[in-house]
Amino acid sequence: MKKFFFIPALFACLLNVAICQTAKTRKASPKTIDGHPGWIMQGNIYEVNVRQYTPEGTFNAFAKHLDRLKAMGIQTLWMMPINPISKVDRKGSLGSYYAVQDYTAINPEYGDFYDFKRLVAAAHTRGMKVIIDWVPNHTGADNKWLTTHPDFFVKGADGHASPPYNWMDVRQLDYKNVVMQDSMINAMKFWLVNANIDGFRCDVAWNVPGSFWTRCISALRKGRNIFMLAEGDKTYLHPSGFDATYSWDFFHAMVGVATGKRPATALDSVKWKYDSEYPKNALEMYFTSNHDENSDNGADYRIFPGAVHAPFAVLTFTIAHSVPEIYSGQEEPVLRAIKFFDRDPIEFKNYARAEFYKTLLSLRKNNPALAADASFRKVHIGDDNAVYAFVREKAGKKVLVVLNLSANTQNVQVSDASLKGSVYNVFAHKQQQLTGEPWTVEPWGYSIYQY
Repeated sequence: MKKFFFIPALFACLLNVAICQTAKTRKASPKTIDGHPGWIMQGNIYEVNVRQYTPEGTFNAFAKHLDRLKAMGIQTLWMMPINPISKVDRKGSLGSYYAVQDYTAINPEYGDFYDFKRLVAAAHTRGMKVIIDWVPNHTGADNKWLTTHPDFFVKGADGHASPPYNWMDVRQLDYKNVVMQDSMINAMKFWLVNANIDGFRCDVAWNVPGSFWTRCISALRKGRNIFMLAEGDKTYLHPSGFDATYSWDFFHAMVGVATGKRPATALDSVKWKYDSEYPKNALEMYFTSNHDENSDNGADYRIFPGAVHAPFAVLTFTIAHSVPEIYSGQEEPVLRAIKFFDRDPIEFKNYARAEFYKTLLSLRKNNPALAADASFRKVHIGDDNAVYAFVREKAGKKVLVVLNLSANTQNVQVSDASLKGSVYNVFAHKQQQLTGEPWTVEPWGYSIYQY
């Protein structure tokens, strides 16, 4: 273990500076807002696929993109699993990121422990946060616990550790085993203590008991203002301590609207479900793509092709209780499924969507009306089956969002007196007057008006 704590003198000096600057950044923002880390309320998440991000596929190569991402407005980096990948029952040439061989080690493909620690420090000096992908439901098929603690696993009829579902490259952990629970919590603490990360995205959180999450998250939060994101949407996840869950139902509703199978009003039913089933302060991660949807279902290049993407992206950044997410390469954009088990580097060249995202990220950061806890009010300005419009307000600030979620031109008209007057059209970059006069919105058109 000594190799994790020996730091060359020069790096130690740089790291101390980074830690001091990070501390100043943390001190400058409220510790919690509405029960969550204050920094996430107007923040965002960028999912980093280290394997595919650069030709080298390393932490050091990815670090060269930090200034670009910071300039675009990225705040929280979600690093896909950084642990070594099991070789037994491996899928493809490199295996699944989610088949973890060792919870307290670094995947050598990406570099070493110090490379990762330098990356975290570099992100912190830029005022960015770093969360890591954690895989608590299962381990890889040759994880060291299979040898040292075989009782940590669910056994099949043959007496051997069994895979969950049809995921044959991994083995299911047994959460009835309290020692295993303690070991899992200690492994997570390792990264908080030794790498100074800011939280976790927890894979398959929906298949891990709420009693564990309550105990685990409480232990991790002692002395740390960390952000916890659950992959899942079960109602027990928020009361168990997670700040945010996945907005799967809303995503699927967006897919239905984008493909013309459902009207825009379908989004209201999902929002009503979230408002009625989740705690009032619950946050949701909204997205148009992530590693699963890109690899498995072609999001966003197939599901939200061309002009279809933009209004739904705007929606994920502006809807109530949202923490918006961008997946690696969406700013390019990458218009293909990125391979999951083999090398398939992203080619960054055009950054065609970077300014679009920069506008949204800047607006969210600087306007409290788009904070996760700002109020939300639907408004009727046209055909509700095609036009989705709403107002967000907080701290004396207000925005009106107008989205045409259809392939047809739509006529719209503001009748609400509180919405008339001088406004700033964010994407048109100009001041204008909203009156009672009607106007048209092009197919898949979108506008945000600041008051």
